[in-house]
Amino acid sequence: MDLELLMAILIIISIDIVLGGDNAIVIALASRNLPESQRNKAILFGTGLAVVVRILLTILAVYLLTIPYLQLIGGILLVIIALKLLISNDDDTTHIRPSVSLSAAVKTIVFADVVMGLDNVIAVAGAAHGNILLVMIGLLVSVPIIIWGSKLILYLLERFPLLVYVGSSILAYTAGNMIIHEQRLSFFYEQYPLLKASLPFIVIAFVLIIGRLFSMFKGK
Repeated sequence: MDLELLMAILIIISIDIVLGGDNAIVIALASRNLPESQRNKAILFGTGLAVVVRILLTILAVYLLTIPYLQLIGGILLVIIALKLLISNDDDTTHIRPSVSLSAAVKTIVFADVVMGLDNVIAVAGAAHGNILLVMIGLLVSVPIIIWGSKLILYLLERFPLLVYVGSSILAYTAGNMIIHEQRLSFFYEQYPLLKASLPFIVIAFVLIIGRLFSMFKGK
């Protein structure tokens, strides 16, 4: 496995984990009122179906990103998602109610994962650059981590707030890569190769600076 492929897999896994914390909370909330045996089934069935749906959505997104200028649009959307990760304090999971039946819990987990996972789909599709195998490897590795290690992930994010900046940087780097892979802009990048090489890092700097300024403004 070459270094570039390994880096792509690590970036996809990182994106899944960073953007998957809320999904782990949904799983816990949706199944908490079920008996222990049914709770485990709800987690397994719900997560399994959610992974299948997530893979299908991401494959669709990967193909959609081959449409002219969608790489550029996807990159811009991902910059917004990276900024949102830094400046948003909204917790969408507070609207998830615990379910009293196995089927209801599974439906809640799958529906919430799809609704809350759109940012994840865009990010992973951009990082994969058309390689469906990378999408599936990233999900298969990261989903068990999210499920079984969700408490640890959330604890670390709360205990070490700077990790949020690391996550946003990964998303920003992916956004920059998506933008430079826009085929319709290749003529422009050929004229300015230095800009092409540095754009992902410029996007990282932009996201971190704007996120920091927004945090300082809110703190006043």
